[in-house]
Amino acid sequence: MKNLRLRILLVLVCLTGLSFAAKAQFREEAFSQNYASPSDTLASKDSVDQMWSFKEFFHGVAKHDSTLKIGSLFAGSTVFIGAEQFYNKQYWKIPITYAGLGTTIGLGIKYNKQYRASKSAYELALESDPETTLTVDEDAKKMATYMFASAGLIYWGTLMDGVVNYKKDIKGQAGKATLYSILVPGLGQAYNGEYWKIPIYWGALVGSYHYYATYSKNYKRYKRIHNEATAEGSTYEGLIPAERALYYRNVFRRFRDYSVVAIVGSYLLQVIDANVFAYMQDFEVNDDLTMKVSPTVIPRYNEYAFAPTGATGVIGNNAVGVKIGLTF
Repeated sequence: MKNLRLRILLVLVCLTGLSFAAKAQFREEAFSQNYASPSDTLASKDSVDQMWSFKEFFHGVAKHDSTLKIGSLFAGSTVFIGAEQFYNKQYWKIPITYAGLGTTIGLGIKYNKQYRASKSAYELALESDPETTLTVDEDAKKMATYMFASAGLIYWGTLMDGVVNYKKDIKGQAGKATLYSILVPGLGQAYNGEYWKIPIYWGALVGSYHYYATYSKNYKRYKRIHNEATAEGSTYEGLIPAERALYYRNVFRRFRDYSVVAIVGSYLLQVIDANVFAYMQDFEVNDDLTMKVSPTVIPRYNEYAFAPTGATGVIGNNAVGVKIGLTF
C-alpha cells in the first residue's frame, strides 16, 4: 500500500511538472455547439441547421440566389423537375427533359395496356378452349419495362446534371460531394480526389449484392421444397425432408437479410465519407505538435463535466481534474 501511494504521488508530480513546459491547450470553445467558423465558406454553404422550406426553395430558384444551398435545391428538384436547370440558367434543357419524360412515360403506359389486354384475352380464351392459339404479348411487356426504365434514367440524369452545374467555379463543396455519392456510389470520393476509396466501397457493395443474390436463390429453393413437402395431400418424395428444408430456409433467409443490411450500410458509409472528408479539405496538420497536461478545477455546471453531489470544502461544488491540450 505504501509503494502504491508513492507511485501515485510520483505520477501527480510528473503531470504537474509537464504543465510548466507546455505551449498550448484546447480552448473550451471547442466543446460548444458552434462547430463552423463564420469564415468557413464550405460549412456555411451546406449547413443543415435549417430544414428545407418552400419559401427558401422558390425564392432561391426564382431570384437565382447565390445563398441557396445545393441540398435545398436538390430536394426541391426531386419534385419540381427542371428547377436545377432553371437555377443554373440552362433553360434550354427544361423542354428537352419534359419531352423525354412525357414520351417515355406515355409509351410505357401504352405498351403496358397492350400487354394487359393480351393477357386478359388469353385467359378468357383459355377458359373456353384449352387448346387456344392466343398468346400473351410478352414483347409489349418488355417494351413497357424499357420505356419506364428510360424515364427513370432521364429523371436521374436531370438531377445529376443539376448537381454538376451548380456553382462550377467553386471547388470543394461538401454538399456536392454528398449528392454525388447519393447519385453514384464512389463519385463523391472521386470529387474529393480520394480515388483509392472507390474500389473499396464498390467491392463492399458488389460483394454484399453477390451474397444477397446467392442467399436469396437458396432461400427460395428451400422455401419451395418445404412448401411442396408440407402441402396438403402432397406426394413429395425428395431427398431433403421437410424439417431440414425448413431449417435451411430460415438460415438462408437470415443471411439474405444480413446481406441487405450490408448493402445499405456500405452505401450510407460512402455517402457519409464523402461528406465528412469534403468538409475536411481545408483542415491542415503541420509539424508544430505540442501538448499540455495540467491539474485544473472544473466548475460543477460546466458543459462537459460536473462535480459529485455533496462536494464541499475549499473547492466547494467544483471538481478537481487534469486538463490535457494538444496543438497541431
